[in-house]
Amino acid sequence: MRTPEHPDFQTGRGAASGKVPTRFGLATRETDGDWRDHVETLDGPPLKLRTTVTEEHPKTILSFNTSPDVPFDRSINAYRGCEHGCVYCFARPTHAYHDLSPGLDFETKLFAKPNAAQLLRATLAKPRYRPRPIAMGTNTDPYQPIERRYRITRQVLEVCLDARHPVTITTKSDRILSDLDLLEEMAKRELIAVAISVTTLDPVLSGKLEPRCAAPAKRIAALGKLVEAGVPVHCSVSPIIPAITDEFMEGIVERVGALGVRSAGWIPLRLPHEVAPLFREWLDVHYPDRAGKVMSIVRSIRAKDGKGRDNDPDFFTRMRPSGVWADLFRARFNLACKRAGIGKARFELDCSRFRPPECGGQMRLL
Repeated sequence: MRTPEHPDFQTGRGAASGKVPTRFGLATRETDGDWRDHVETLDGPPLKLRTTVTEEHPKTILSFNTSPDVPFDRSINAYRGCEHGCVYCFARPTHAYHDLSPGLDFETKLFAKPNAAQLLRATLAKPRYRPRPIAMGTNTDPYQPIERRYRITRQVLEVCLDARHPVTITTKSDRILSDLDLLEEMAKRELIAVAISVTTLDPVLSGKLEPRCAAPAKRIAALGKLVEAGVPVHCSVSPIIPAITDEFMEGIVERVGALGVRSAGWIPLRLPHEVAPLFREWLDVHYPDRAGKVMSIVRSIRAKDGKGRDNDPDFFTRMRPSGVWADLFRARFNLACKRAGIGKARFELDCSRFRPPECGGQMRLL
């Protein structure tokens, strides 16, 4: 959908362009319109962006936090950047720390940590380590397409199963089913809980919002297969984008409830830092007729001191929208869950079976 207003837009990508202002004043380039026309006349249209992966070897793999708004204190992110390309992804601004654009660079210039499992094994073997559930998928998706080649997430799960260490996973991909054998074994020992995000039931809309994610039907089917395998699952209907995805809220809850999912929740759209201008640009490309309405509602549920805001970064309130629209979404979601027989289950994972892994030899026999 390349237009004069958005000449750099490429189908199959979430961000409409790479030209997004950053907090750090990174240098940007913009091609002059006349020169662009001249180049395209000679060379044809620009080539599609290709995904590149850079391997990095950090010294540590566990990240710790003390945030009061999240239910975990440690996490692993095997990848930086995410090819899924979700335009609303709150992790996009992290790419700016590396002199890369939170726009197209975030979804095309990826980083993988192939030594993640080895680092985790060494960390868990330390005498002073004390286990608590490790969260995966808190920043970028552990089952994005490059996991098929690197298998880093699987290697991490193998270490955790060997050490009897609990894990939670959040993903938007049915690729998680490739590790169903490990998940089943971990579920038997109360070591795993999985959340799959479903944003919409419309595959066309999904292709615009999250262009390289699994189709909504595949994600819902994956939830059903995990239920059948005895893996504790949660459906995250998120993010709720006013006047774009909220119409699918009840339908998603009904569908997953019929599959036996007994836990669901919703998260409102968050637009931190560079995500706000990226999302506004996305609205201008795909939904110019309702862009004003969408942002008006977003600002109303993030209002503070009587003033609307694109985003609320404050602890305790950033995950809890307020106002009339937020109350309406909350009431609709609660009613849909009641009809579907879904609650907010608390998955109690077992840390008592933890055993420090062997670092010098092969993995233990299960």
